[in-house]
Amino acid sequence: MTDIEVLRVFCGPDGVAGNALGVVRDGAAVPGDAERAALAAQLGFSETVFLDDAARGTVDIRTPGVPLPFAGHPLVGLAWLLRSLGRPPRVLRPPAGEVEVRFEGDVTWVRGRAEWVASRRTARYASAAEVDALPAPPPGEGWLYAWAWQDESAGVVRARGFPRRIDERGVSLSGGAGARTGAIVEDEATGAAAVLLTHELGRPLDIRQGVGSQILTRPYPDGTVEVGGRVRREVP
Repeated sequence: MTDIEVLRVFCGPDGVAGNALGVVRDGAAVPGDAERAALAAQLGFSETVFLDDAARGTVDIRTPGVPLPFAGHPLVGLAWLLRSLGRPPRVLRPPAGEVEVRFEGDVTWVRGRAEWVASRRTARYASAAEVDALPAPPPGEGWLYAWAWQDESAGVVRARGFPRRIDERGVSLSGGAGARTGAIVEDEATGAAAVLLTHELGRPLDIRQGVGSQILTRPYPDGTVEVGGRVRREVP
């Protein structure tokens, strides 16, 4: 039986909310592509991460339908977990490239690039209330990151993330008529989309996403963006 850790990543300051993440610490226990796809679909989290080489930090990230080259919440969660086990990584290696890791108090940070964020679109709304009023999911296709300033001077953003995915069989994973049962209609906290939005705005952000998650970001002159947050382990 495969051992799976379940974490909540990008929790709010009081430890609530956060996006659920499945972590397979022994990637060798699930070696095949089909087996990994099946496990990710069975778990049903927005992402599941497989640690393939603990020494090098090589990882494989899966949604319920497809592999991803980069994603923020799996890497933040895995980095936090390894630190909790006494093995804090300095670098993780998803398919997109080397991701630097650092720790600052109770916040775990990873560093990525906007060009690693595939198939996501940001859309600005006039107010946080408009973002809150959106149906889940909004009409349309493609990954949508809806956002508005909650406090522009302080860099506080209200955001919601809607995958609106199509799986490999052409079936909608976004809810509505004919959608697959258990699909991810709304992503509670989305690190990759936060990287993209920070790159577009060119400033540090304090993103309040979903029902109570918090994502912190910082852009750097070399084009990289740090994304950070708090992590909690789910108690079985």
